[in-house]
Amino acid sequence: MGKVYLVGAGPGDPDLITVKGLKCIQEADVILYDRLVNKELLTHAKPEADLMYCGKLPDYHTMQQETINAFLVKLAKKGKVVTRLKGGDPFVFGRGAEEAEALVKNAIPFEVIPGITAGIAAPAYAGIPVTHREAGASFAIVTGHRRAGAEEQTKWESLKGIDTLAIYMGVSNLPYICGQLIHYGKSEQTPVALVEWGTTEKQRTVTGTLGTIVTIAQKEQVQNPSMIIVGEVVRFREKIKWFEQPLPYAREAF
Repeated sequence: MGKVYLVGAGPGDPDLITVKGLKCIQEADVILYDRLVNKELLTHAKPEADLMYCGKLPDYHTMQQETINAFLVKLAKKGKVVTRLKGGDPFVFGRGAEEAEALVKNAIPFEVIPGITAGIAAPAYAGIPVTHREAGASFAIVTGHRRAGAEEQTKWESLKGIDTLAIYMGVSNLPYICGQLIHYGKSEQTPVALVEWGTTEKQRTVTGTLGTIVTIAQKEQVQNPSMIIVGEVVRFREKIKWFEQPLPYAREAF
C-alpha cells in the first residue's frame, strides 16, 4: 500500500511552498497537480516521477473530481507515493476534503499538508492586512460562486457584521456580490480591492468601493484568478504596498 499527500502549493509564488510540502514533491512517485500550481514547483520532482495535470477552468474541467479521486486510490493501491498538489490550501475551496473522504472510504493512508491560501497571501502582497487593530477585528473567507435562494440570502445577511471579506472565485459575479453586500447593510463607500494573479510577477491590484468597483473592474478588464477584498483594511494599501510598487526606503536601514 502506498500513501497520498494532499498538499497545498500556496498562492502562486513558488517560494511560499512549505518545507513539508516541498518534501512531498521531492519524494513523490506521482504528482497530480492543478491549474494554479506554479509549474516551477514541479522541477523539484524526481526525474522518474509521473506528472498528471488535473487542472480546472471556470465551467470546464480537464479531469472530473470523481476521476481524480479514483486515480488517487488506484495509484496508492499500487504502492505509489502520491502527491496531490493543489493551489493555495487543500481545504480552502480546494475540494481536498472530498479527496480525503475517498481515501478514507478505501482505507488509503494519507496526510494533509496545509498551504498558504490566497485569501491571506494576495492581500498581503498588495499591502492589505486582513486584520488590523483599528479597522479589522473579524475576517471571513467566502466563495464568490453562490446561488440565489432563501438560504443564500441568509448567508449574505450574516456577512454584514464581518469587518474584512476575502472572496474567492467571484470576479464573474462581482455585480451580484456587491449588490448583495450593499442590500444587506454594507455601505456603498466600503473600500474594495481586486488582486489579480496575487503573489506572482503578473500581480495587479485595482481598488474602488462597493459602489464603484464593478465599473472599474470592467474598465480595467480584471480577470480570474483574482481575490476580492472588502473592508476598511483596503485603505492601508496606499501606506504599506510593497510588492507591485516597492516603497523608497534603503535596505541598509534594516
